[in-house]
Amino acid sequence: MLALIGTHSLSSGELSSRMKKVNRVSDIEHALEGARGSFSVVGSCRGTGYARGSASGARRIYHTSIDGATIGADRARTLAWLKSAEIDREQLAARIAFPVLPHPVAGRSMWTGVHSLPVEESLTVERDGSHRTATWWQAPPAELTLAEGSALLRDELRAAVSARLRPGELLGVDLSGMDSTSLCYLAAESGARLVTSTVRWSAPGNEDHAYALTTHERLKNADTLLFESGDLPGFFTGMGIRHEPSDEPFALQWDRASSGRISHAIRSLGASMRLSGHGGDHVVQPPVSYLRHVLRENPWTALRHVSGWRAHNRWSLKATGHLLLDRRPYSTWLAEAGGRLRERDALDETPEPWGYRPQLPPWASDVSVELLRGLLRTASHEVEPLAPVAWRHAWIKHVQEAGAVAKLLAHTSDDEGLRIESPYCDDGVVNACLSVRPDQARAPWSYKPLLAAAMRGIVPETHLRRESKDHCGQEWFAGLRSHQRDLASWVDTSLLVEMGIVDRENMRRAMLNPYLLSGGAAQLNNTLGAEEWLRDLSAFPTPRYMESSHKEVGS
Repeated sequence: MLALIGTHSLSSGELSSRMKKVNRVSDIEHALEGARGSFSVVGSCRGTGYARGSASGARRIYHTSIDGATIGADRARTLAWLKSAEIDREQLAARIAFPVLPHPVAGRSMWTGVHSLPVEESLTVERDGSHRTATWWQAPPAELTLAEGSALLRDELRAAVSARLRPGELLGVDLSGMDSTSLCYLAAESGARLVTSTVRWSAPGNEDHAYALTTHERLKNADTLLFESGDLPGFFTGMGIRHEPSDEPFALQWDRASSGRISHAIRSLGASMRLSGHGGDHVVQPPVSYLRHVLRENPWTALRHVSGWRAHNRWSLKATGHLLLDRRPYSTWLAEAGGRLRERDALDETPEPWGYRPQLPPWASDVSVELLRGLLRTASHEVEPLAPVAWRHAWIKHVQEAGAVAKLLAHTSDDEGLRIESPYCDDGVVNACLSVRPDQARAPWSYKPLLAAAMRGIVPETHLRRESKDHCGQEWFAGLRSHQRDLASWVDTSLLVEMGIVDRENMRRAMLNPYLLSGGAAQLNNTLGAEEWLRDLSAFPTPRYMESSHKEVGS
């Protein structure tokens, strides 16, 4: 038996034909070569079970042991319910850190005894209930030129969009920056009927709406929805409404009401799916630590790139030297990060070779500091980086961050009745991007050169030359002001405070004075996401999809 769960390019007949090649579970990946989309694989051959997710982590597999038998699932919460598992307090403390958590802490399950399968590994369950893991995915070598890589990326993005098209169906597409605009034109190229959506945020200089109108004039088979931000529910609206919880906290819940309004408008026109450009920022370009690699391979090219990035980001000589000359192994970097959780860095001014250093907000309790420090130091003795060199590790970690959010977007959008799909997190797209030499995929004087080259001839040149990116910072602060009293009241009944993760008085001070936040939106959003997740779990202790089973077990 073999099943692909998710969005994929294979018909039932094609999958049945490929199954003829499978004599043991180790044959499954060979049989699936060339399949495109975002999906989990579940199979069984001669009594041996097999499961794996996707390379980006947009699809995950979890496992646990119950009565000596290994049980796998694509939802950690399913296993936590079956096992009556407790929330992992260490992981909960880690989730209020910002801007992001490092590998491997970021990908771990939120429940004790429930394990997240690393995205590059598959799970095999034997007849006797025992299990083993094996590597099914490895990042391809970064050897392609810009011309070679852009051609491959174009083909993979076409395939990713095509896997989501259904004859006669209307497709919703977010239309904002270069990432989503590229998906829009690829869908139109395939003959799909489209309804595009764009939000006009209030910040001066925002340009999404102008580019959206240009696209509307060019595409004859698309309806355009243009929303003024003031006509949408404000950020943080509906935070008191409880929802079916996901497998982990989600920091982006503050715009849930506005996203739901947009999905409702798209669905009312007949769309069955909504494509998002999420993941483009993470996948199509490497982090700036690629400069270390280029410095070894081609010093003259590296000097040009370094000069450009210094001017672009206003790096100091000290920060630049730190990025280029820091030779600490990942284990040392991880352990030292655990000792600096209270230190404040200006996130954009001090690039780290292995990725962003995790920081805890001022309202994190001393207990949280010790819990996360212990996690990081233990991990530093046990794990290897995602790649031997820092820039490669950081790029793959960015891909996994995109995949984690894509998984959460899909979960929350299911509640809205219009599933959000993120084609940039498809394995084929990820592999295409990671195959390109880093100095070809990113440069300080051009915006996303790899994607621009891939879309040349498909997307108008004016869009490809765009270097701006809209933001909604004014709406975020306006939402905080409007709901300040409600959010502050959360502190009085905070489950994070009850569990010793957050200090009540420091948290209340932050809620009442959000303009004093030194770490940007992520500093507060991650904490609010963790608090909301706990409240959702309390409101829905049993997963809705397990309620009938729960009644049978209890009878």
